[in-house]
Amino acid sequence: MIVGVLVELSNKNIDKQYFYSVPESLIKDIKVGIRVIVPFGYQKLEGFIVEIKDKNEIEDIDLKEIIKIVDSDIILNNELLKLGKIMQEKTLSTLISCYQAMLPKALKAQKKTSIAKKFDTYYRLGNIPAKLNAPQTKIINLFNNKELVSRKEIISISSSSLKTLESKNILIKEKKEHYRLKYNKTLERKYTLTVEQQKIVDEINKSNDLIYLIHGVTGSGKTEVYMELIEGVLKQDKTAIVLVPEISLTPQMIRRFTEKFGDNIAAIHSALSEGEKYDEWRKIARGEAKIVIGARSALFAPVKNLGLIVIDEEHSDTYKQDDSNPRYDAKEMAIERCKLNSSCKVILGSATPALDSYAKAKKGIYHLLTLSNRVNKRPLPNIEIIDMNEEIKNIKGHFSDKLLSKIKEKIEKHEQVILLLNRRGYSSYISCKNCGYVFKCPNCDITLTYHKYTNNLRCHYCGYAENIVTICPSCRENAISSLGVGTEKIEEELFSLIPDVKIVRMDFDTTTKKGSHEKIIKDFRDHKYDILLGTQIVAKGLDFEDVTLVGVINADTSLNIPDFRSSETTFSLLSQVAGRSGRSRKEGEVVLQTFNKNHYAITHVKKHDYLGFYNDEMIIRRNLKYPPFYYIVYIRVSSKDNNICYKEALKIKKSLEKYLNEAIILGPSAASLFKLNNIYRYGIIIKYKRQDNLIDILNKMIDVYKSNRKVVIDLNFNPGHF
Repeated sequence: MIVGVLVELSNKNIDKQYFYSVPESLIKDIKVGIRVIVPFGYQKLEGFIVEIKDKNEIEDIDLKEIIKIVDSDIILNNELLKLGKIMQEKTLSTLISCYQAMLPKALKAQKKTSIAKKFDTYYRLGNIPAKLNAPQTKIINLFNNKELVSRKEIISISSSSLKTLESKNILIKEKKEHYRLKYNKTLERKYTLTVEQQKIVDEINKSNDLIYLIHGVTGSGKTEVYMELIEGVLKQDKTAIVLVPEISLTPQMIRRFTEKFGDNIAAIHSALSEGEKYDEWRKIARGEAKIVIGARSALFAPVKNLGLIVIDEEHSDTYKQDDSNPRYDAKEMAIERCKLNSSCKVILGSATPALDSYAKAKKGIYHLLTLSNRVNKRPLPNIEIIDMNEEIKNIKGHFSDKLLSKIKEKIEKHEQVILLLNRRGYSSYISCKNCGYVFKCPNCDITLTYHKYTNNLRCHYCGYAENIVTICPSCRENAISSLGVGTEKIEEELFSLIPDVKIVRMDFDTTTKKGSHEKIIKDFRDHKYDILLGTQIVAKGLDFEDVTLVGVINADTSLNIPDFRSSETTFSLLSQVAGRSGRSRKEGEVVLQTFNKNHYAITHVKKHDYLGFYNDEMIIRRNLKYPPFYYIVYIRVSSKDNNICYKEALKIKKSLEKYLNEAIILGPSAASLFKLNNIYRYGIIIKYKRQDNLIDILNKMIDVYKSNRKVVIDLNFNPGHF
């Protein structure tokens, strides 16, 4: 027997399967999709078996033998093997990197990686002698009407008696594996779908379309629609995957689903420990969970007979992996996975759909469905725009009189407030008032952010940190001051303006500990705090019945990002956070502080006018030849040497112009983060409507640079951001 193995190294030079013979002793355990250890050059590597052949199918050459089988169970089933190849074709990444992206660390092809399973110890009865002392008798009595008793229960009586009973085979030890995560079914909320919700459920169930876009205003009950559809799928003995954009939303979604489906769920997301991810994966593979909930990577859960994929808050850019290979789009891959399963459907849901998605729905590529009303029959919250150009002389800290008075009013009524500032830390940067010196990261082309809690300066990209100083290192003057504002500073201002206020901050700095998202959300729901202050993670999907005011400290933050999607990002973020207000019996209010009150993204947010924003933005996109009217490929050229990097980027651009005569080639230009971890980066943008030879040309470019140790080329198709 001959097997084709894809080894663990992600390198374009070895991006193919290598053939090995199988020793007679291992043949019976060989399966496609398991991991094996193989000799590779002078080392031993792990890899996946991706093909099995007879000896006569391979030319008569001297093949090395596989060394060891790692798994008894299949890790990559046929569906995931096919999906990985599709991902490779769409991203031009290495095939092994596509498979590795699908798996928890415990199951990746990765030498020297071992994640232990968890076991509990139990005992069953063996031969019971006539004579036992009192503690021994008490232990034996635990087995009345029980086949197994836990070790913990027995040693609470007597650990020495347990040793004696075990040594005489009166008690026989058994190990039982347990999963690290448990989902306890809570009291189910009785919920009847509204006429509008039921109409959508019926339309999806009757239709044979593949992809559906639910455009539902905030609070319109999209989650209830998802659960009703999933219940129908389970009745057909099929499974479902539910994707959410933020880890912070996972506990809330799990709580809602356990109310209805009990422990028939599993979760996969980055906040879990590696052991928990390993348990959840195996639980799903064994068919013990029919519903998988999680962030982007949950898409690759090893469910069988998939019937439905739900992508909630589908507008979120977190569904696009932009930072590392493979740079895949989870929405695109969800559609591809659905095609591999008969009668499977994809549901996209959002109050502010991505413009690309809505354009496809308008063209009939997606089946468009609309939820126009909140389930509580309340109107959408009133949004008031505060022009900070006029308020600047009267502000207290970073708060206008209007926002501050509204906050105090809500707290006096025992209602709650959500405040958004999409920048963490205490201040954006530290500089010298005397000479203008700015503290920058020595590894990256970015200013350091001051964090008062730890009293240091930090780079939010590479993690570099240094202590704050009072003397300028350039002019030696005592003139250091902080500029800009982050959530830490806003929290400090609130405490000084409203001394008795109870504030909880939710940003990257306060949610690094395991379970921190869940604790903050639960504590706020239990009214332990008056104000939830945070970055964009407070804007999506959270549902608190006592929140009647949402305030945005600086609505312009994302408008200033140099990206063609900055207006869309701003409209979506502000609309979403506004939707957290007035979701229950009480009417909601929203106060947006801005220096650009007449910007079309801001004015359309005020009117809750998605279609108005869509129409205005599409005119700009069409004129500037951006998606959805053109496709984009972003080529990033990186090197430790700035001169080499720029010269090679110029060379690539000229070559592309020569062979891609139907495309628009822009650049090379310095990346928005020009230097990261001492690596210089330039970008080239390809815009095209149709370019038949594009993939061939890009593959040739990859081949030219795959052995170049001084320059690295990365491709990103339709990036979420540059």
